[in-house]
Amino acid sequence: MLIALGDRRVALNEEDKKQKGFTLIELLVVVIIIGILAAIAIPIFLSQREGAWKSSVESDVKNAVLAVETYATNHNGNPTGVDGTWTNPNNVPATTAAATDVKFTASNNNTIKITVKGGTGADKNDYTITGTNSDLGAGEGKTLTYESSKGTQTWG
Repeated sequence: MLIALGDRRVALNEEDKKQKGFTLIELLVVVIIIGILAAIAIPIFLSQREGAWKSSVESDVKNAVLAVETYATNHNGNPTGVDGTWTNPNNVPATTAAATDVKFTASNNNTIKITVKGGTGADKNDYTITGTNSDLGAGEGKTLTYESSKGTQTWG
């Protein structure tokens, strides 16, 4: 009987020693899975931010087009004199009196530039609006350009 109790105690001690935590392999598998998830999620998150900045520029350019067209409508179809660069909110260019009549506000970190061709030709009322966001940086595909003669906007 004494031997049987001793064997039982040894068996219980061995069971206690068997599993008290995670093995190194299990921990490595968890770390690898977290790394894979991060490798997938981080680029998606970054592209969402860039998409939001581009949408902000697109919205501001559309608002600038409306402002210039409204100004031109009120001045017999002539947008001459509305040239200027709009940056952060309420920064209206004071280069011309007409530019201050264009009611438009740029979003944070956006720069919107309006350039009217002017002159005396048939295209004197054509204008170009370019928009950028400082968070996008510089380079290919970071500037949105609207051309009134074509009625199109393109990233370039």
